[in-house]
Amino acid sequence: MLINEEIRDREVRVIGADGAQLGIMPTRKALELAEEAELDLVKIVPTAQPPVCKLMDYDKHRFEQAKREREMRKNQKVVSLKEVQLSATIEENDVAIKAKNAVKFLQGGDKVKVSIRFRGRQIAHSDIGLKVMQDFAERTKDVCTVERRPMIEGRNMIMILAPKTEKAIKAERAAKAQQTPEA
Repeated sequence: MLINEEIRDREVRVIGADGAQLGIMPTRKALELAEEAELDLVKIVPTAQPPVCKLMDYDKHRFEQAKREREMRKNQKVVSLKEVQLSATIEENDVAIKAKNAVKFLQGGDKVKVSIRFRGRQIAHSDIGLKVMQDFAERTKDVCTVERRPMIEGRNMIMILAPKTEKAIKAERAAKAQQTPEA
């Protein structure tokens, strides 16, 4: 944004500090008005004919804008992707522990990438890996949704789980409440 003497246009449309239209006037006169009010003349719409300028405290405007941006950044949640590795021949207890860790990641707001690496001739029995993946998804279904179904990529089978949103959890509870008959 151009301010004060940086504005080189002959005429500008001026808006007062209170938002009132002051009309079209020469830039010199607009600068004098800004000086009298102890404010800055800021060019807010440079593409208009004539350009639109506003009388405002530019430093205060910049401070408030930076404050809003900081507040928006603070409210953002960065979602990271955690990985849980399984195998086609994994034992029951190991699956339970891996599922418990995945639930912890999901409750923390992270996505979970579940992968199985097929070694040697295991790739010929990818259906066993698919069963392991489906069992894993079933164990974690309370806290997540399957974002990407299990798919084979080379020697790996990959599935991505995303945490359930509050909206999805409420909808699920409502659906369960409707299914159960009230006595």
